[in-house]
Amino acid sequence: MSAISASEKVDGFTRKSVRKAQRQRRSQGSSQYRTQSAPVELSPLPQLKDAPSTEQQELFTQKLQQCCILFDFFDSVLDLKSKEIKRATLNELVEYVSTNRGVLQESTYPEITNMIITNIFRALPPSDNPDFDPEEDEPTLEAAWPHIQLVYEFLLRFLENPDFQPSIAKRYIDQKFVLQLLELFDSEDPRERDFLKTILHRIYGKFLGLRAFIRKQINNIFLRFIYETEHFNGVAELLEILGSIINGFALPLKAEHKQFLMKVLIPLHTAKGLALFHAQLAYCVVQFLEKDPTLTEPVIRGLLKFWPKTCSQKEVMYLGEIEEILDVIEPTQFKKIQEPLFRQISKCVANPHFQVAERALYFWNNEYILSLIEENIDKVLPTMFGSLYRISKEHWNPTIVALVYNVLKTLMEMNCTLFDELTSSYKADRQRYVFHSQTNRHRLALTSRIASLLHCKDICMPSDHWVTSALCWSKRISDVNTVQTAPYQFY
Repeated sequence: MSAISASEKVDGFTRKSVRKAQRQRRSQGSSQYRTQSAPVELSPLPQLKDAPSTEQQELFTQKLQQCCILFDFFDSVLDLKSKEIKRATLNELVEYVSTNRGVLQESTYPEITNMIITNIFRALPPSDNPDFDPEEDEPTLEAAWPHIQLVYEFLLRFLENPDFQPSIAKRYIDQKFVLQLLELFDSEDPRERDFLKTILHRIYGKFLGLRAFIRKQINNIFLRFIYETEHFNGVAELLEILGSIINGFALPLKAEHKQFLMKVLIPLHTAKGLALFHAQLAYCVVQFLEKDPTLTEPVIRGLLKFWPKTCSQKEVMYLGEIEEILDVIEPTQFKKIQEPLFRQISKCVANPHFQVAERALYFWNNEYILSLIEENIDKVLPTMFGSLYRISKEHWNPTIVALVYNVLKTLMEMNCTLFDELTSSYKADRQRYVFHSQTNRHRLALTSRIASLLHCKDICMPSDHWVTSALCWSKRISDVNTVQTAPYQFY
């Protein structure tokens, strides 16, 4: 580890900038990869298409075994010839499995899976940066990708081959295989995660006996991510797979699926890196609600429970997800959550961060949401009115003020009578609030004056003079205290 200079100790920003520059230089290299202890010379084998049909199966097996040799990609000039032979062989295997029938015989399954396991299953290297931020930092790309990419491509074509038999493959593609595959989702290389996403989806579709296990392990990964590590690179890809899985759930939903929604997907909204996977997460939540509308109330209450208090970016994302939910909500479910939901929306409208306020006000551009509001205007308008009216007079951003005026106009058209009543009530409450504030300030000033008189008495003021002054000021305070003010309500 390099020594930290005195200037870097003083200026933390300088040290962070230096580390980031070093990370960016390293990211152009590679992650670690297993290597052979000594150089290996590969000899090219005959082309499969040129071999007699009786010899193709044996040659196919030989090529699979040849591709089990691993190379050091840290040194870009080492074993160049052998690396190219392996790359060409992998390309040939991909094409052979894709275009030929009858190549997947029972005896080839162990050879195929062994080649795949040897090449792709490896311990991922620790991140070069312990504070790796996927939103800002460049990922470390896999140096051996020219070979690994082709192995993934081969695995995908193997699974999609018309002759593929899950009954045979399940001896080799088992729970251990799936666990190792899921561990690779933590790879920093987005190209690898994209292949893994497609492959895991194919495995889920073809191996019925592994489905519950896959769901359970994804559940475990998410729980570790939420409550322990707070870091996992493949959350977005796993959520994308889950979106398809949820879409295929049979009705009525099992209790375990509902529990997964409430205990895993909803708490997942609290993660620091929410922006990296929020679109996929929101899609999964909406899929659940389309399957079972009765889950709408607990889901929205869960989101309100975890609503961000200090992160405006997260708040905008939450509002976007709420709109997606409202797009599919049933009117009966809307009635159950309208009051707590619009209390939160009213807070968002009043938010000094203009993007939060703007996103909340955009709800009134949605025709379906407008129809729900109109049906329940007697509940929604009293909840929203105070914030809207105040912001129309006080918000610093003219765009927000213009949007608020449009919203108020829309609400007034829905129920003019209620709108007028709320306007009158708000103005009266406002006047009482102002009067009460002025009274308090006046009382405070009088109290301060009496205190100063009492202080002067101890210093230099004749006794008869300070008594007269104190009685006079006490009477004024008494007059202020006897003013009758009606209770007020100010939003």
